[in-house]
Amino acid sequence: MKKLGFGGMRLPLNNPEDPRDFDFPQLFSMVDSFLEQGFTYFDTAYMYHKYQSETAFRKALVERYPRDRYLLADKLPLSHLKQAEDMERYFNEQLEKCGVTYFDYYLLHNMTRTYYKTAAQLDAFSFIKEKKAQGKARRIGMSFHADAELLDQILTEHPELEFVQLQLNYIDWESPNIQSRLCYEVCLKHKKDVIVMEPVKGGTLANVPQEAEQLMRAYAPDSSPASWAIRFAASKEAVIMVLSGMSDHSQLLDNTSYMREFIPLNQEETDIIHKATDIINSSIAVPCTGCGYCLEGCPKNIAIPQYFALYNQFKQFGEKSNSRYYYGNYKDTHGRAGDCIGCRKCETICPQHLPISETMKTLSGLFDEKSQ
Repeated sequence: MKKLGFGGMRLPLNNPEDPRDFDFPQLFSMVDSFLEQGFTYFDTAYMYHKYQSETAFRKALVERYPRDRYLLADKLPLSHLKQAEDMERYFNEQLEKCGVTYFDYYLLHNMTRTYYKTAAQLDAFSFIKEKKAQGKARRIGMSFHADAELLDQILTEHPELEFVQLQLNYIDWESPNIQSRLCYEVCLKHKKDVIVMEPVKGGTLANVPQEAEQLMRAYAPDSSPASWAIRFAASKEAVIMVLSGMSDHSQLLDNTSYMREFIPLNQEETDIIHKATDIINSSIAVPCTGCGYCLEGCPKNIAIPQYFALYNQFKQFGEKSNSRYYYGNYKDTHGRAGDCIGCRKCETICPQHLPISETMKTLSGLFDEKSQ
C-alpha cells in the first residue's frame, strides 16, 4: 500500500465560498490519476464539506470503480452523538451516502477529552468493534486531537483499536499543544499503526516564508515545500498512510510525483527541516489549519478560519497583504470579529485547541475599525 492517501476535507470546488459546490470534472480526473498511479486510500468524514464529502466520493469513486480497486475510510461523528441509538443511525447513513456495504477503515472522529467522555458513556468502542465483527468495518481506530497522556490511557483501556490517526507535521512535532512527537511515541509503545492527518497543516507548510523555502530549494530545486512536509511525516516508521487534502489536479500531481517511489528523509534534509521550523514558527500568528469545525453553530456566523488566515497574512506582509480589504468582503454575509460573544462553543471542537474568543478581540482591534 503506497503511503499517500486522498483526503476528503479539501476537495476541488467551483466556488471557494461554497464547500458543497464540487468541481466534479476535476475531481473525477484527480481520482482517475490517483488510482492509475497505484494509490488506493481515500478518507472522508460525516462533517466534511458541509456533510457532502461522502456523497462526492460516492459519485467520483464508488460509482465509477469496482469495490476492490480502493480503500475507503470514514468516521463516526462523536460531536453529533446524543444517545446510543445515534451510532447505528449515523453509520447506516454513512454507508448509504458513500454507496458501500462496508468501510475498510472506520474511526471514532475527533477524539478529545470531551468526546472521550461521550465515547465512553455511549460505549462507542464496543459499537465499532461490533461493526468489525460484522465485516462492515475492516479495521477500526480513531482520529485523535488531544494530549499524549489521554492517548496512552485510551490505548491502554481499548487495545481493540488497531490504528490512530494523528495530526503529525514538522511544525507540530514539538508543539506543547498538539504534541505530535509525544503522541507518536505513545503509538509506538502500544504498537499501533499511525495514519497522518494535516501533514501540511492546512496548507501552511505548502506556503512557507521565503527564507525557509530558499533553504529547501537550495538543496532540492525541483521539490515543493509541501513535499518536504509530506515526506517528513511518511518517514516515521509506524506511519502507514499520510493523508493529503488535494484541492486541484496540480497538487495531486505534485504529491504523487514523489510518493510513487517514496524515499525517506536523509539526515541533511532533516537538518534543513529543523531550520525551516524555527523560521516558520516565528512567522505564524495563529496556527489554524482551516478545518472549519468551529463554524458550525457559531451564533454570530463569524468566518473564523478566514479571519485567522487574513490575520496571519497581515502579520507576515503588513498592509501589502490587503488583509483589511479582504476582511471587509465578509461584512455582508458573516459576522465581524467584534461580534463574538465569547460563548466558546468553537473552542470545544477546535482540534488545535486555539483560544478563539480571545483572538477575536485582537482581530477586531486590528480589522473592524478600519473595515467599515
